Amino acid sequence: MAEVQLQNVSKHFGATLAVDELSIDVKDGEFVVLLGPSGAGKTTTLRLIAGLEKPDTGDVLIDGKLATNVHPSDRDVAFIFQQYSLYPHLTVFDNLAFPLRSPRRRISEADVRARVQTVAAMLHMESKLANMATHLSGGEMQRVAIGRALVREPRVFLMDEPLSSLDAKLREELRIELKRLHRNIGATIVYVTHDQVEATTLADRIGILEHGRLVQLGTPREVYGNPACVSAARRLGSPPINLLPPTLFDPTVMPAGTATVAIRPEDIVVAETGESGGHSERNVMDVKVLEYSPLRHLLILDRNGTAVVATTVTERNFNAGQSVGVSLPARSLLYFRADGRRIPT
Repeated sequence: MAEVQLQNVSKHFGATLAVDELSIDVKDGEFVVLLGPSGAGKTTTLRLIAGLEKPDTGDVLIDGKLATNVHPSDRDVAFIFQQYSLYPHLTVFDNLAFPLRSPRRRISEADVRARVQTVAAMLHMESKLANMATHLSGGEMQRVAIGRALVREPRVFLMDEPLSSLDAKLREELRIELKRLHRNIGATIVYVTHDQVEATTLADRIGILEHGRLVQLGTPREVYGNPACVSAARRLGSPPINLLPPTLFDPTVMPAGTATVAIRPEDIVVAETGESGGHSERNVMDVKVLEYSPLRHLLILDRNGTAVVATTVTERNFNAGQSVGVSLPARSLLYFRADGRRIPT
């Protein structure tokens, strides 16, 4: 496997800046997920690593060697796309064997067969090797697409939302398979998604991309609990983090320059009207219940026209229009400047 480094890489498409001064270091054997909305530059970043795009500025290094001008076929990376891109007229075996039969690779047919059998066993596809690709389910087709990359034994795997076209159950099954494969083969993987569940369950580290810039890189726990900016705070969490105006709070206890106060729904304490729930009265509010979901213990509250989302494990039932007391523990509050940057406290 290999380390992947991007050093101050930028890429324009006409007047559009797709990747903006991006620097990232993916360690040998690490599973890094790039998370962000459509247009954040995620796929372009993968294409720059693969050599399918050339950066306007900056350098791409693979295993410590400059790869910016190296042809894609010589970079020894495997690209797994959102669409399966299988050969419909070939069997599963021949789809898996196809990369090994390239004129660039001088591998005996016996070695091809041995490697295909090994990968098929990893993916639990041994019984499907004789099937035509068109006779597979969506999950099986994606397994074959992943397997076609595995048989090459590349130095780096690049995965561009490979599970997004599958239904929820299959996505969950293949997430487990991908994590198991990563543990077994120790691959260096750069994985792109807009799905925070995929990111937090798969990643060793998550890189949050916004408008082509890397706004934070860290473990899922670090990004969730200690976001560097508003966009990173909003990217993880379901329900999403509450972003509240500072007018709801005592100005004497907020850091200078606070434009937004944030708190995770699970950190909000719901009590009887006017009660503090054991916390200081400074951050206690009386709010109205707008919506209550007993299945998730989810409350959507209203405070002077501002919606506040809270999750609670209380066994009490709530009704729309009911007033409740809400405590916002000071230790759980995050403060951000007008430009979105976090204010240390």
